[in-house]
Amino acid sequence: MSSSRKSSQLIQIVHVQPSFMAFKRAPFILTVIVAALTAHAQTFDALRYVNQLIGTRGGGNVFPGSTIPFGIAKAVADTDSEARQGGFTTDGANITGFSQLHDSGTGSTPSLGLFPLFPFVRCDGDDINGCTFPKRERIVQFRNESLQASPGFFGLTLDNDIRVEMTSARRTNLFRFTFPASDESGAPARPVIILDLSDLSDSRQDNGTIVVDAESGRMTGNARFLPSFAQGTYTAYFCADYQGAAIRDNGIYANSRASADVKNLTISRSINGFPLPGGGFSRFEEPAESILGRVGVSFISEAQACSNAESEIPDFDFQSIQSDAVDQWRQKLSPIVVSENGVDRNFLTTFYSGFYRTFISPQDYTGENPLWQSAEPYFDSFYCIWDLYRSQLPFLTVVDTPQLTRIIRSLIETYRNVGWLPDCRLTFNKGYTQGGSNADVVLTDAFLKGVSDGINWQDGYAAVVKDAEVEPFDWCCQGRGGLDSWKSLGYIPVEDFDFKGFGTLTRSISRTLEYSYNDFTISELASKLGGLEPDVEKYRERSSNWQNLFVPNQTSSLSNGSNTGFTGFLQPRYQNGTWGSQDPLICAPIDPVSDRQCSLSNTGPETYESSIWEYNFYVPHDQAALITALGGPVEFVRRLDYYHDNGITFIGNQPSYLTLFQYHYAGRPGLSAKRSHFYIPSRFNSSIEGLPGNDDSGTMGAFVAFNMMGLFPSPGQDVYLIIPPYFERVDITSPATNRTATVRNINYDPSYEAIFIQSATLNGEPYTKSWIDHSFFLEGKELVLTLGTTESAWGTRVEDLPPSLSEYQGYNTTRLTPRKPVEPMKRTVHAHHPLAMQYWPGDAES
Repeated sequence: MSSSRKSSQLIQIVHVQPSFMAFKRAPFILTVIVAALTAHAQTFDALRYVNQLIGTRGGGNVFPGSTIPFGIAKAVADTDSEARQGGFTTDGANITGFSQLHDSGTGSTPSLGLFPLFPFVRCDGDDINGCTFPKRERIVQFRNESLQASPGFFGLTLDNDIRVEMTSARRTNLFRFTFPASDESGAPARPVIILDLSDLSDSRQDNGTIVVDAESGRMTGNARFLPSFAQGTYTAYFCADYQGAAIRDNGIYANSRASADVKNLTISRSINGFPLPGGGFSRFEEPAESILGRVGVSFISEAQACSNAESEIPDFDFQSIQSDAVDQWRQKLSPIVVSENGVDRNFLTTFYSGFYRTFISPQDYTGENPLWQSAEPYFDSFYCIWDLYRSQLPFLTVVDTPQLTRIIRSLIETYRNVGWLPDCRLTFNKGYTQGGSNADVVLTDAFLKGVSDGINWQDGYAAVVKDAEVEPFDWCCQGRGGLDSWKSLGYIPVEDFDFKGFGTLTRSISRTLEYSYNDFTISELASKLGGLEPDVEKYRERSSNWQNLFVPNQTSSLSNGSNTGFTGFLQPRYQNGTWGSQDPLICAPIDPVSDRQCSLSNTGPETYESSIWEYNFYVPHDQAALITALGGPVEFVRRLDYYHDNGITFIGNQPSYLTLFQYHYAGRPGLSAKRSHFYIPSRFNSSIEGLPGNDDSGTMGAFVAFNMMGLFPSPGQDVYLIIPPYFERVDITSPATNRTATVRNINYDPSYEAIFIQSATLNGEPYTKSWIDHSFFLEGKELVLTLGTTESAWGTRVEDLPPSLSEYQGYNTTRLTPRKPVEPMKRTVHAHHPLAMQYWPGDAES
């Protein structure tokens, strides 16, 4: 019996002994309870519930390899799959190499994947030119059953019997190659390892260089590449050393030919635009055991890449480096301890794997910034804040306040040196802005939650005000566009005449919605900073600009012509005030034009990656006004249900996230809980295909974690919306105060039939609000939820609804709508990859 079950039973004993003697013994019993819970926290190992392969097939694009939290070095096997954005995939694709740097969960073209290594058992005829060098020709399959991935480690065995394992320090990867005694023909092994001057998307620009030291075998070099979702280029440097076997010879290769007589190479792009294959090789005597390859990386110089490697992995000690990485991961996952009592392992794996992925990016590039020197931290791989602000960065505020503080300092320092806060930032380049200036939300969210250590908030406020007031020439990639229209008209017009800068002139509706919320968060920051009342009033007024695109009598019909039965939708509007038109279902999953371009396009629609139906709900700061505009709370609930139940939303895209919890604002928090359980595990689960879309640097991981711990944020506000956790108990220790907050379920039901809050207490006192603020974490409070199988009146009174800029109207203050039993949830079961564990409650064998 596990310690979690013991502690749970002990708590139950206390509750069933209300005698006088029990009360006399209460201090002793309480001491035992605390001791049991402390012991559970000390022995609980979250790492055993981390499955790094979740999302490596089916569109998650997750990086499943070796890294440390926020580390630069990220080693994994790369495949030739079209979905190789995270490097490795479990879709049957071939292995092309083992590269050094990766992003995780991204869309667009694959990024990074630099300087891959590739091993051969031997070259045909023991002639170096008997090896196949070009990446597309040297491909090899791996054995499914050999695949191992755990925090700080990745390994697999190729079909040619070479075992490749890797672990990582901050800027250095260590590879372990174990070769068979002979190749498939029986010829004795003569191992060869090559290093390629390439990346995942073959984006190398101009010249790549490599120098091979004949005596030591050290390889150094650099190449210039394109970022995948940004303007510009970047240069990366490497330093590779080997240990474990004597070097027979070494040299360089270009295209399909190699020479041990040449020790340096500068290779250019070919005339057809694709980089010529090129790199270095080392040929070894037969090793006694394994050959270790150490590759340090840098964005400063080859010398710094070598210094990084020598300081981080001085002794080629694979076990020591792996152990250190494991310790770092264990520490990062330690703030949240959940009760395992009665919980299907699949849910524990879904939760902690999501938790794990929130620490992969953004990446700590401090000390590796070639653009400016500063004592401030520098983070990169913000891919992109449009995604991260909705869940991942708020999650770090809860579980890793020190690192979130450094991220905020980095954003402000980027503003000081570049001129504006970033939306996307990829390998020192400005990424494309998808909507608003959402770093404004990130800064405000952090300030409202007490993040302050070392942060110059005067500069932070200046940065967000500049976003709101000054249009950059390249608003494609920072700040906002159309600010003249925004200030004079109160909306972004379709076909805006914007002569001050350049950017994609579509997305007028979604930009208006996002600019409105950006301005609201600026008003909140101004209010909390104090002494800025004119700014508070100005930005609060601008935050209502979304209403200038709302058409009360606009209808929406399905592709078959039938009316959805709802009126009141956003519509595009021209500079002269006349209205344009966009079908509210364009860019929804049920849009009949399946190949419509809904991303960044000068001929695209006026909403970004989502439909008007979805953006209609995006007024996080003034749900009261929105609910009134949409016909009142009952009609609002009906619309939310229709939106979720009829294929209008894609839960794999971030604009949908808050809609699961917007039932709270209509006085139906129980329906938010029901909706959460509708999507977990049907769309988010612990299978290899367990993500419905791009993980986007851990954004989906944080979304899942917040859902399952029962507290979901409204970013940019000090608000967490309450639903029952998926566990009997969740303990969250704040790194900011070292105090532990607890959410505990009474009548916890692991079958998740009892998911409706009947009553609640906070620190022992009745608590009726459907939301809570960040002091819950900082002060280590206890929230106890009593659950039942039907909705109750808890959290339904107007005074218990989450904050809104406007007054709530049209509510019955006693009970907002009649309650009725909840229908069972439908769950979709998918066929899983052979590597996946069958993580489906009720379907998996016990």
